[in-house]
Amino acid sequence: MENSISALCTRAYENSKKHGFWEQKKNFSEVIALMHTELSEAYEEYRNKKGYNETYYEENGKPCGIPSELADVVIRVFDFCGGMDIDLEKIILEKMEYNETRPYKHNKVN
Repeated sequence: MENSISALCTRAYENSKKHGFWEQKKNFSEVIALMHTELSEAYEEYRNKKGYNETYYEENGKPCGIPSELADVVIRVFDFCGGMDIDLEKIILEKMEYNETRPYKHNKVN
């Protein structure tokens, strides 16, 4: 199984579609809010004194913790990009290349 970003976007989308989450047209505001929710859940784990690399498991085997919540953020992004045919891998590489040309702290004093 290929693990490129493009392949993972397709995989996240296909799994989401298989589980019924693409039966209706996606509302962009809701999609972004759900991505943000996963970040908030990562912050809640931090507030609950969980370590950055700490993973714990619910009785049903579900992984929890900061790494798991950050993974959920990425999976939601991948799902949306896969469903909307956004070439996330290409734009990530393009943005990283551009960011390497930016000045130190983007010329901001603080």
